[in-house]
Amino acid sequence: MKKILLFLIAFIVLSGCKKDKKTTPETPEVTVTTFTIPVEAATLNPSGNAPLSALLKFTSPISGHTEIVVTGKHGEPSDVAQTFTDNGTTHSIPIIGLYSDYLNTVKISVVDAQGNRANSTVTIQTGPLPVNTPTYIKVDFSDIPNMEPGLNLVSSFSGNAPPQTPFIMDSYGDIRWYLDFTANEELKGLYYDCGVARLHNGNFYFGNNRGTNKIYEVDILGKVVKSWAMGNYIFHHNVTEKANGNFLVSVSSPLSTHPNGSPTTEDYIIEIDRTSGEIITTWDLKESLDETRTETPNLEDWIHVNAVIPDTSDNTIIVSGRTQGLIKLTYDNKVKWILSPHYGFGKNRRGEDLNQYLLQPLDAGGNAITDYGIVSGFKNHTDFEWNWYQHSPVLMPNGDVLMFDNGTSRNFDTSLPKYSRAVEYKINPTNMTVQQVWQYGKERGLETFSGVVSSVKYLPEKNHILFSPGLRVIN
Repeated sequence: MKKILLFLIAFIVLSGCKKDKKTTPETPEVTVTTFTIPVEAATLNPSGNAPLSALLKFTSPISGHTEIVVTGKHGEPSDVAQTFTDNGTTHSIPIIGLYSDYLNTVKISVVDAQGNRANSTVTIQTGPLPVNTPTYIKVDFSDIPNMEPGLNLVSSFSGNAPPQTPFIMDSYGDIRWYLDFTANEELKGLYYDCGVARLHNGNFYFGNNRGTNKIYEVDILGKVVKSWAMGNYIFHHNVTEKANGNFLVSVSSPLSTHPNGSPTTEDYIIEIDRTSGEIITTWDLKESLDETRTETPNLEDWIHVNAVIPDTSDNTIIVSGRTQGLIKLTYDNKVKWILSPHYGFGKNRRGEDLNQYLLQPLDAGGNAITDYGIVSGFKNHTDFEWNWYQHSPVLMPNGDVLMFDNGTSRNFDTSLPKYSRAVEYKINPTNMTVQQVWQYGKERGLETFSGVVSSVKYLPEKNHILFSPGLRVIN
């Protein structure tokens, strides 16, 4: 309101002044022209790895930037539109959002600084989807105006056979992009476990734990931009990009053993320098945690790390150990806190008692829950449940921790009714407390239960959550 009043006052003062009448210059008329781009200007799948992508090279009659629209089958809400900053008359544009086995129409506009437009259209014929992608995705309900804008990247396990084939689908369940490394000699055995993600530069990245044992960066056209080896370590499950571009990776060491000489697996974290490729930090979790405490009798796979994320607020990392809980560690491998049922924790190899790092659960009113059965994990509180076999931790903008609580072996009892949840916890590291503030999924029971993998994602524009039970869901 203040801005409007100031504007009105200024207008009144100016209108009362006597000035010589001046002619207001006319706004130049914007022109719209058309031009022809030959069919051969579009190269479908130039990398050989992304069959629903194309590279369009053309020359425009005016100098400007390019805007494209891949026309959707369901009207404007299904269009895929992109704007580029390629000012000039020579253009090289990546196109995604094509449908499979379809003659796609792509609208192209070149727009100059004055708003003049030169328009053209190209058509691109694509082939059918490969056997490792779903041929039909059922959309039960789609409230598009209230959905987070954009497309959905799916780390698909469909077919559960290499190469795994990640894809992008729209809100109508149509696949609009995918990676297929069947003909790629290096990645034809791709198995990425916990999936593909987007780098800050817009490319995609993933680890491959079948054969090559590397981290890969792939651009939108499917071209392998770069890869990073991991020395003697073996990739499994998860790689995460830090703000500085380095990678945090969950790995195994073939030399890792318990004190009695028996082997261990999936109990190391490494940081890879993105530029040099060197391993610059290593976390041996047997040093910081209790390798004899596990929710399963499998002491070889005693922690089963499935995710690691950085926390820039205090320069730490948060590790998801499937059978141990969620653990915050410093860069010198010291425990800050442990989010897990309290039962069974002892000392680490340094002799530190880990019970001092266990978070105290609170009820909805902020009061400490003191019931031994609840604190230990044998039963639940109406306001609070522990995380069981969790995956996919996410740091929320408010500092809370969101995760996919799979629910396997919930309350240390495999006979109980099964359910998975998306759950948000508020952690107070000063008071060493944890409070459950939101959950979803328990009410759906077996319908959305997944004992392995799975993920949650936070959608900031709409403040929504993607809840994704990942594998072996009964429906």
